[in-house]
Amino acid sequence: MSETLGVSRSGYYSWKKREPSKRKQENRRLVDRIKEIWEDSYRTYGSPRIHQQLKADGEPVSRPRVARLTGKAGIASQTSPKWIQTTDSGHNRPVADNLLDRDFPADQVGQKWVGDITYLPSRRGWLYLTTVMDLADRQVIGWSLPKSMKAKNTSIAAFKQACRKRSPGDGLIFHSDRGILYVCKAPAESFFKTFKAELLVDTNQDNYKQVRRIVFKFINIWYNRKRLHSSLNYRTPAEMQQFLTKQSKAA
Repeated sequence: MSETLGVSRSGYYSWKKREPSKRKQENRRLVDRIKEIWEDSYRTYGSPRIHQQLKADGEPVSRPRVARLTGKAGIASQTSPKWIQTTDSGHNRPVADNLLDRDFPADQVGQKWVGDITYLPSRRGWLYLTTVMDLADRQVIGWSLPKSMKAKNTSIAAFKQACRKRSPGDGLIFHSDRGILYVCKAPAESFFKTFKAELLVDTNQDNYKQVRRIVFKFINIWYNRKRLHSSLNYRTPAEMQQFLTKQSKAA
């Protein structure tokens, strides 16, 4: 074969024993780190967010290179199908005015909160996940997971938890959909959809405690503290809270 290809035997064996180039070694290291970031994100991160996380880690790597390496490694963002729609707008209860009117930006916490509710399947039937998010830092500051769809256990419980965690500012706007659980106390419109798309765990065979543990881990550990948000300039909600606090003190 060496005669046919015009390559010396010594040259062939030298090539075979040669260590991988520094570039290849670096690519292998980066792919290992990329896989770690992807797994830590519940496999929801694509190359843009993986690139931002690498930048935050101090890795001097370009976005095209990250995209190329993630593609070769078969890594891509995975999201779950849309969940069952829970909003019941066909009621005759009084509905509050839409004060937020899609004006989502907020420069301080406690100015604008949004709420949403969805169903979660479990071994014993549906559970009702309700969340309250502060639009300033996109942090979920209140949530409840009752077994019944009563307002006192869902929207009211989540709102009270939010108030205990973060004092509402003067003139707070709380915005939700027009569902029957919200019209008694709050404005209307669903905003919080990211959680539904990124919770990839199938909870059908889990009991209440297991589902609650899954939700707690996703919201309190992953979403609030680690998940990068493009709307926050790729900060986590916790980092954004610190940034806004520093700004407020400086002012």
